[in-house]
Amino acid sequence: MFFSENKFSHFAVYLTITMLLSLSLLLRCKKLDPERVVKIKTGSITDISYNSCSVDGTILDISKNGIDQYGFCWAVTQNPTIENDKTQFGAKNSTGNFSGNLTGLSPNTIYYVKAYATNSQGTCYGSQLSFTTLLNITIPTVTTTDVTTFTSTSATVGGNVTSDGNATVTDHGVYWGTSQNPESTGTKLQIGSGTGTFSTSLSGLSPNTTYYVKAYATNSQGTGYGNEVSFTTTSTVTDIDGNVYNTVTIGTQVWMAENLKTTKYNDNTSIPLVTDNTAWAALTTSGYCWYNNDAATYKATYGALYNWHTVNTGKLCPTGWHVPTDAEWTTLTTYLGGEGVAGGKLKETGTAHWISPNTGATNETGFTALPGGFRDYNGPCYYIGSYGLWWSSTEYSTTSSAWRRTMHYDNTSVLRDYFDKRLGFSVRCVRDF
Repeated sequence: MFFSENKFSHFAVYLTITMLLSLSLLLRCKKLDPERVVKIKTGSITDISYNSCSVDGTILDISKNGIDQYGFCWAVTQNPTIENDKTQFGAKNSTGNFSGNLTGLSPNTIYYVKAYATNSQGTCYGSQLSFTTLLNITIPTVTTTDVTTFTSTSATVGGNVTSDGNATVTDHGVYWGTSQNPESTGTKLQIGSGTGTFSTSLSGLSPNTTYYVKAYATNSQGTGYGNEVSFTTTSTVTDIDGNVYNTVTIGTQVWMAENLKTTKYNDNTSIPLVTDNTAWAALTTSGYCWYNNDAATYKATYGALYNWHTVNTGKLCPTGWHVPTDAEWTTLTTYLGGEGVAGGKLKETGTAHWISPNTGATNETGFTALPGGFRDYNGPCYYIGSYGLWWSSTEYSTTSSAWRRTMHYDNTSVLRDYFDKRLGFSVRCVRDF
C-alpha cells in the first residue's frame, strides 16, 4: 500500500501523539502506584520560642520499598526541600506519628516547614506549614552615668538604657545610698520609662559623705542593673566672718556654689566698706560694698561687690581657696561645652532672682549663678536681676583692667571680656589643688 505524501504526514502525527499519550499514562500509573508511593503528613507546630519549635507529622504509608530517611525540612522561603535545613531520623518500616525539634532559628522570623520521607523511588513531602518565631526577650541593658557634678548637699545622677531587651521598659531609675550594692541596701528612685538617657537631682545629702549609685531598668523579663559608681559630696567652706558656703564639684574643679560675702580677708583684717560714690570712684586700693548699700536686702542672696584691687590681695577667699584665674574660668566653660552654652548650665533656674525669660537656665551643674549686678566706677549700682558678673584674678592691663565673666538673663552664654579694675563685681572662689 502506498500513501500519499499528505496522508503519510497525517499518519506520522497520529503515531507521535499516540506514543506520547501512552508514555504519559505509563508515567502517571507509576507515580500513582500505591505500592511505590510513600504517604506522609505534616502535623502541627507547637512550643514556638525565639530560636526553636516542635513539629509533628504522620507516616501514613511506607510503601513496599520502606523509608530510608524521614524528618522535617524548613527554610525562610516557601516550599522547603531536603536541600534546605532538615532533621534526619533514619530508616523506618512502619507507619505512625513522629515529632522533632527545629533549633538554631532566628528570632521574629517567618519559617516554612514540611515533613518529608525518602526511599529508593525519591522524596515525598507533606503539606507546607508556616510559623513565626518569637522575639528574644531579655532583661534591659542599662549603664550608670558617672557623677561628675555634685555639691556638698546635692548631686545629679542617672543612666542610659541602651537596649530594652525586646520588651517595653516600664520603669527605670537609680538606687542610691551610703553603702555599696545600693540595689540591696539603698533607696529606689524611679525616674521614668523607656530607653535612652535619664537623670535627676538628689538633694538633702550630707557634706563630705561617700554615696553609691546604680541605675536600673525593668521590663517583663526582669530588671537589669548598671555599673555601680560612687562620689563623695564636697565639704562646706566657712569664711573668716563665719559665713558657710555650699560647694560644687564640676569636672576637676571645686567651686563655691554661692557668691562671696566676707567683710574680712582670710588674715582677719577688715576690707574697707565704701558707701560713698565719690570715694568709690577715687579708689585705687581695696574696697567692697553691698548692692545699693543695702546689706539687709542683698547680702544673703547675692553676696558683696568687690573691686579688683581687693581680689589682687590674694587674701579674699578662705584659706585653701582662691579667686579663679582667667584660665580656670575657661577650664570651667570648656568642660561645660563652651562659652555659648555654659551659662545655661550654670544659672539658677526660674525667675525668682533672674528676670524673665532667664533663657536656657538648667543649673544642671549646681553652680547656681545669680544676677548680682555691679557697681560702676562712678559709684551707682546697676542690673541686679539681669546680669551676673564675676572677677577673675588675671589682669588684662597692669594699669587699668582685668578679665571677668558675665552671664545674662536672655541667653546661655558666658561672656569673657575685661573691664576697669574700679568696678564692683561678685566673686566666686575655687578650691586650691
